[in-house]
Amino acid sequence: MKRGRTAKRRAPADAGPLERQARASLKAAAVTAARTERTTAAAIAAAAEAMIACLEGGGTVFFCGNGGSAADAEHLAGELSGRYLVDRPAFSALSLTANTATLTAIGNDYGFEHVFARPLSGMGKPGDVLVAITTSGRSRNVQRAVETAHGLGMVTIGMTGEKGRAFTAHCDIALITPSATTPRIQEGHIVMGHIVCELVERALLRRTAPARRGTRRRRSRRSA
Repeated sequence: MKRGRTAKRRAPADAGPLERQARASLKAAAVTAARTERTTAAAIAAAAEAMIACLEGGGTVFFCGNGGSAADAEHLAGELSGRYLVDRPAFSALSLTANTATLTAIGNDYGFEHVFARPLSGMGKPGDVLVAITTSGRSRNVQRAVETAHGLGMVTIGMTGEKGRAFTAHCDIALITPSATTPRIQEGHIVMGHIVCELVERALLRRTAPARRGTRRRRSRRSA
């Protein structure tokens, strides 16, 4: 007990430089998250509704991005095609960043700006959704993917930061992290992406649950 009493947690004023920086960064992330809640909650709900309509209609949600945004694209596609919080049927979701052979072949043969647009042109169809992620809004391959998606009659969701508003002006739904700092923008993207996945999963499970219960009752009557 004596050891527990003497090993007191240091007050912030006594913290070392790394701890002070950690606290400052955590506070900055929290401030950005609070601003995102105030400015983007309605757009997050709209993005979820677009994905719900797409998946209920038998469509696919596509994701694309570069670098950290490529990692986010694969992460969020995996949350939908695998599971987010609960076991349920897989949702049709695909990251256009995931096939190295395809990316390098198209980049080599046609140019890097085509690495997302070209495969999307062969797979996308009206009613599908493209989630296009770029922290700056200036990634030409992501911009071309949005252009291709519109030509196919898809719904486009743009994820960017403060400096990418011109990019999201070309998207149907804008999910903008209210920051100009890349780490804060990317943190906002994964938070918003997780919330969209949660909303989609909850909504689709709720809408299909009555039909499933009815199916079980019909089967039980037939088996009787």
